[in-house]
Amino acid sequence: MRRPRRSVPAVVTALVLLAACALVVTALVQRLLGEQPLLSYDAVAARVHNTAWNELPVLVGGGAAVLAGVVLLAAAVLRGRPVVLPLAPAPGFDTGTTRHGLRTSLRATAAQVDGVAAAGLKLGRRTVKVRVKTNRTNTEGLADAVRSAVQGRLDGIELARPPKVRVRVRSAR
Repeated sequence: MRRPRRSVPAVVTALVLLAACALVVTALVQRLLGEQPLLSYDAVAARVHNTAWNELPVLVGGGAAVLAGVVLLAAAVLRGRPVVLPLAPAPGFDTGTTRHGLRTSLRATAAQVDGVAAAGLKLGRRTVKVRVKTNRTNTEGLADAVRSAVQGRLDGIELARPPKVRVRVRSAR
């Protein structure tokens, strides 16, 4: 099974938090063992106490915090591609299909059409773009056959917002 993709801001945030937690745990373990901690609480507290609000490190840290906040807010607000596409409404049920599953099913349907050597498929928001390679010298009618096969499969799946099907045929010769 395929893992879902993670957004870059979420991964960076997780790595920064992991590093901070590892540093704090290391310092605590060193303090419990009676050794000199890698990160001394007294040294950090003294440094922070002696730093004024208008000094460069505070301004840079504040700017970085604001920038990180804006990036995380944008990542949360801006919509990405939906992972699950809704199916036609059924009374009492909310149903859907995954993009990956739909793409795999449509690609297999296109590849099963007579005369198709290979099929590639891009699933967009409003369109399904099918690229077909064939070994035939005469490709007349192949695009229509692939389009009707993929459209028939989409009609059988019954998406809430069915996309338009576009087919491009390339001859391998």
